Amino acid sequence: MKFSLAILLTFFTTFSVAQLREGFVYAEDIVLDLEVELRYCYDNNFVGQQIDGYNKEVVIMTELAAKALKKVQDTLKKQGLGLKVYDAYRPQRAVNHFVRWAKQINDTLKKQDFYPNVQKQNLFKAGYIASKSRHSSGSTLDLTIINLETGQELDMGTPYDFFGPESWVSNKSLTKKQQANRQLLQDVMLSNGFRNYPKEWWHFTLIGEPYRNQYFDFLVE
Repeated sequence: MKFSLAILLTFFTTFSVAQLREGFVYAEDIVLDLEVELRYCYDNNFVGQQIDGYNKEVVIMTELAAKALKKVQDTLKKQGLGLKVYDAYRPQRAVNHFVRWAKQINDTLKKQDFYPNVQKQNLFKAGYIASKSRHSSGSTLDLTIINLETGQELDMGTPYDFFGPESWVSNKSLTKKQQANRQLLQDVMLSNGFRNYPKEWWHFTLIGEPYRNQYFDFLVE
């Protein structure tokens, strides 16, 4: 049986789209020039290995969140700036992976890089690890601002996913430039419909998210 190229392309396109739950999109299809560094797709993260459910470096989120994020990107581009996304939709199985890792007290491979001043046994109590994540509802994302010309991230005072008061939005032990960069991110996200998690300067959730308290588990691919 022979198939035309058009039929095959239609099949593969439909198959690809079918992997997403209704109401979700690939952010790069809506937000132009979006820089992506999906940390949990590789081993540069606090666990030190690829996380369950992250099969491909693509940014998935609800369509509503992506449309709001486009407004953020459009605003920043007027200043020669843009967004880099570290994480967005996160499958429940990835959250489960974090929980299993947190219970393995002796596995501290990445402690110096991501939680040097926090004891691993306190990660649950301090709220850095939990059994449910807003990310799994599809309208929460982790991101920073980059210079579009150089591709360099603006200095936010700490790396992404650094556990500790240093990453709190209220942290005042920063340089004026670092404070200004954090404030810029806060302002542009809030003005376009996102609210911040105060203990993580990079973490934002769409106000009025469509699937609040629903935790999905389809793969990132």
